[in-house]
Amino acid sequence: MTTFSDTWFDLFGLSGLLNPFALLIGAYLGWRADEARKLWIAGFAAAALSLILEAAVGMLQLPQPISQDAGALAMFPFRFVGGALAGSVAFWLSRRRNRT
Repeated sequence: MTTFSDTWFDLFGLSGLLNPFALLIGAYLGWRADEARKLWIAGFAAAALSLILEAAVGMLQLPQPISQDAGALAMFPFRFVGGALAGSVAFWLSRRRNRT
């Protein structure tokens, strides 16, 4: 196998790792975290809440803003990592801002 399938592009793209909802939720929770240990919670919450939001949009029969090929179980770890990374950056920026 020399090329990625469309599913892998979705998982590493806007449907998975770079999902805007997961990144925003992770960044907000990382900014509000008072300890670095809580960044795991930020990543988990970002993944779970973004999938719940996406399911709610689908149940309301609204058009999906981001098309996807993979299921929720496949997207969860990628959104977890994306949310945790966004939370880590926001945590670092908030600590740096509070220092000065």
